[in-house]
Amino acid sequence: MKNLLNKWNQLSIVKRIIVGLIVGIILAVAIPETAQPVVILGSLFVGALKGIAPILVFFLVMSAISQHKSGHETNMKSIVVLYLFGTFMAGLTAVIASFVFPVTLTLTAGAGAGDITPPGGVSEVLQTLLMNVVDNPIKALFNANYIGILAWALVLGLALRNAAESTKTLISNFSDAVSQMVRWVINFAPLGIMGLVFEAIATNGIGTLLSYGHLLAVLLGSMFFMALVVNPMIVFMYIRKNPYPLVLRCIRESGITAFFTRSSAANIPVNMSLCEKLGLDKDTYSVSIPLGATINMGGAAVTISILTLAAVNTLGIQVDIGTALILSILSAVCACGASGVAGGSLLLIPLACSLFGIPNDIAMKVVGVGFIVGVLQDSCETALNSSTDVLFTATAEFAKWRKEGKEINIDEKVA
Repeated sequence: MKNLLNKWNQLSIVKRIIVGLIVGIILAVAIPETAQPVVILGSLFVGALKGIAPILVFFLVMSAISQHKSGHETNMKSIVVLYLFGTFMAGLTAVIASFVFPVTLTLTAGAGAGDITPPGGVSEVLQTLLMNVVDNPIKALFNANYIGILAWALVLGLALRNAAESTKTLISNFSDAVSQMVRWVINFAPLGIMGLVFEAIATNGIGTLLSYGHLLAVLLGSMFFMALVVNPMIVFMYIRKNPYPLVLRCIRESGITAFFTRSSAANIPVNMSLCEKLGLDKDTYSVSIPLGATINMGGAAVTISILTLAAVNTLGIQVDIGTALILSILSAVCACGASGVAGGSLLLIPLACSLFGIPNDIAMKVVGVGFIVGVLQDSCETALNSSTDVLFTATAEFAKWRKEGKEINIDEKVA
């Protein structure tokens, strides 16, 4: 038994996750009733990740800022530019896909939308985002408000830059201890993924999704095109090397867990661990990864654009190129503010629909369709969003090395 456990631990985390994935599928298909207790494994795994992530971000950012050495440059400017450009390109890709493969919907009552109220305009979304910055720090930690956590950790880190070395060492030790706790949690990923995939297949199935096959094909096709074509092109422009080893590792080690947890927040510890394996600058990724979980929302931009244009096509509204371009920009802005809105990207669809004068009651029916296909849409959206956080952070770092004349062996880095 001990030898078997040692061999299991010697496997890479990705191989162990694949084993958990396969076992979860087999249990869901063969004995869904008998194996029902394994669902708790998925809930425990996601709960542990969500529980530790806010504390991890707070201590990592505070430690990095307080101990930042003068003259040591980070790549935050380049990373933010990549985040915003990538989100815009996602919105544009979705708009083009909607023109090439137009989708129409059969609108019924807004199933799943309930009595929720979407934001009234872009200003309301941005105001919510700004108010999250000045949220009570304890409340921000309790509610996993990462914009607020980032802001207060930055301010506290700056205030501690002139503190005694013993104080900085204590903060650094706390940061290292929380990072170790995260590694312990991630080691349980295979069991967590097994429980999550079992629940997804046993509970939801795919029957209800078949009638929305065309919509799902355009949605998921656009996300895969972003992940496997557009993002690699962006990476290549920066590093001038074959981007696919890096792209595929980010999808494999970050995207897979994000797909099943369906939470960018829960995937922050996974992304931090991957950045460490890639040898990236801790001062940079300790800030860029939680920031990416709030503003790097390419998948959300895809969802907003495609479902909005599906509503437009359903109502027979003509759209010119200029308006389509404005929609790409609007969907990118809305996606960046999605973390400040309950319901995420789906609840920002009525805001985008208002660009075409579509009434709110019809827009909410489109949101209802979004909830129906959300089993796959939200999973793929989160996988794209979260894996791209690491991808763009690594891209900025490797681009810096290239400018400094350092040799970049991408294959060796991602091996």
